Amino acid sequence: MSALQGTRVVELATERIAWAGKLMGDMGADVILVEEPGGDRSRGYAPFADDDEGGESLYFWHYNTSKRGVVLDLEKSAAKEAFLALVASADVLIESEAPGRLAALGLDYADLVKAKPDLIHVSVTPFGRETSRKDEPVTDLTLLAGGGPVWSCGYDDHSIPPIRGGGNQGYQTASHYAVMSALTAIFHHGVTGEGQFIDVSMHAAANVTTEMASYMWLVEGETVQRQTGRHAMPMMTMPVQIRCKDGRYATTGMPPRTPAGFGALYDWLDELGLAPQLPEAIFLEMARHRESIGFADIGVDDEVTAAFAAARDALQLIAENSTADGFFLGAQKINITVGAILSPEEAYENDHFVARGYQVEVEHPERDAPVRYPGAPYKLPASPWRIRSRAPALGEHDEEVFASLGIDPATLAEAR
Repeated sequence: MSALQGTRVVELATERIAWAGKLMGDMGADVILVEEPGGDRSRGYAPFADDDEGGESLYFWHYNTSKRGVVLDLEKSAAKEAFLALVASADVLIESEAPGRLAALGLDYADLVKAKPDLIHVSVTPFGRETSRKDEPVTDLTLLAGGGPVWSCGYDDHSIPPIRGGGNQGYQTASHYAVMSALTAIFHHGVTGEGQFIDVSMHAAANVTTEMASYMWLVEGETVQRQTGRHAMPMMTMPVQIRCKDGRYATTGMPPRTPAGFGALYDWLDELGLAPQLPEAIFLEMARHRESIGFADIGVDDEVTAAFAAARDALQLIAENSTADGFFLGAQKINITVGAILSPEEAYENDHFVARGYQVEVEHPERDAPVRYPGAPYKLPASPWRIRSRAPALGEHDEEVFASLGIDPATLAEAR
């Protein structure tokens, strides 16, 4: 049984919350995507299936799996009545409408609870429903920049501007908070029978996803500095990205955490015949025989300080003399966290992801063969995640959804 089986979610279509609806749909919820006539604009986003410019959007496909789709023009009275009936049949409404629009239509929380008293209404807006900035236009870029994550992302060379992470991370971060809020509200409803209105600020969601940047400023009054491939910190730290002998890059990650780990690193260095090139390796051997070793002793205990420095240098030396994959696999064997740096295409085809079943084939009845999709972000054996259907065609489920509510879909088509 899926985690949200038996839960109905109504989603007012927009790219800002498409990820939230997908997550809930893939968890088993009956997600009904409500689009305006003409469809959501993300249907026109590249890339396209078969590289057919203006054809079917792979972007839309990805973000709208496991949903059914209907079309409603909420400016029309017949569509409003149909929407009220749809909400009355649902458990959750997720929307990212401009503040004030639903109220002007008579379809805001205060109106909807008359039809569905225990409704869970999740509103996702750029700055929250009731702020002085509520009407400011935003993009994913401005959300990430204004919220703070962009400040921490980039390179050691600060003549290069900050870097925005790809993949609409501002929208996706807000969607995760929307889903977490909805799940909490569903649990609360199961205990109390009560619904609630949830106001998610996309700006706030981004700001609390800045690792240490925000609280470093709030607590210490210090500004972090972006750094290549590692945590943004108030001071510049040692580089961690190394070019391997195959020309690819790896990150040396975190040094060992235990005496045994330092010993295993020394043994690995020795097996590769590299120990003579690093005289400081003797400190790894010394660390092997300690009762304990930890970061807190760096700069306090000279032996510990030397051991951590030697570990960093040993990992760099091994990486320079290994392939990126060989370095990663060798470190895995001795429980040291490092990583080979992969392109998106390499990551998708990686043996680890393949073994986890991350690649999922989804049936497209109108096509000759199924399409391969990114799969489960987590594994829940008792309530498995799965893509249950491809993204809906525009208005594909009008008849079955509205007929189940006692509404003639033909009357809605006439009202468009």
